[in-house]
Amino acid sequence: MEDGVYLANSDGQKHELKISGDYLTWSVYAESPAKFIKTLGGFYTVDGEKLFVNLEFNSDYALDGVKEVSHPVRFSMNQIIINEKLTFQKADDKTQELDGLWLFATRGPDTGQERRGDENPRKTLKFLLDGRFQWIAYNTDSFEFHGTGGGAYTSKDGIYTENIEYFSRDNSRVGATLEFNYELKGNDWHHTGKNSKGEPMYEIWAKR
Repeated sequence: MEDGVYLANSDGQKHELKISGDYLTWSVYAESPAKFIKTLGGFYTVDGEKLFVNLEFNSDYALDGVKEVSHPVRFSMNQIIINEKLTFQKADDKTQELDGLWLFATRGPDTGQERRGDENPRKTLKFLLDGRFQWIAYNTDSFEFHGTGGGAYTSKDGIYTENIEYFSRDNSRVGATLEFNYELKGNDWHHTGKNSKGEPMYEIWAKR
């Protein structure tokens, strides 16, 4: 499947697929009234007309216990058709400096402290692609799901801005705009500013 963001609508719900390399996330939410519905993601393969995903997270895991999914899939011009009923249309390419998969590493500043890496089961992932962002907090051992949020973003001239379109912990946060400073140092993204409570924040994210 071609890298990018793919969007579909079904029964008043928005479906968003983000695909990069062998990784994808699939999120579902409603806009009016704002409501988070579900998200899942992990490493995928396509065999013929079958999509297989070995999940890293599943927001419904406590209910369904699902760690792997498979769906019939086929491809058309800039489209991905799943289960013969969901047609995802590829969004426009909007390449930006922070595009990619990022794992939370540590609180800044960088003074040689211990970092949380891919080997740690407790993960917070940020997936930024073509003007869309999502963060997900989860545990790959216990499959506990701790939360997610996403929407549109821009990163330019050291300013990173998020416009929240879904938020699993609090639907009332939808519509908020958050602005931060960013700096790239090697494979690290230094993310600074104020959190949602107005408190100073300094996070370091590492390119996955």
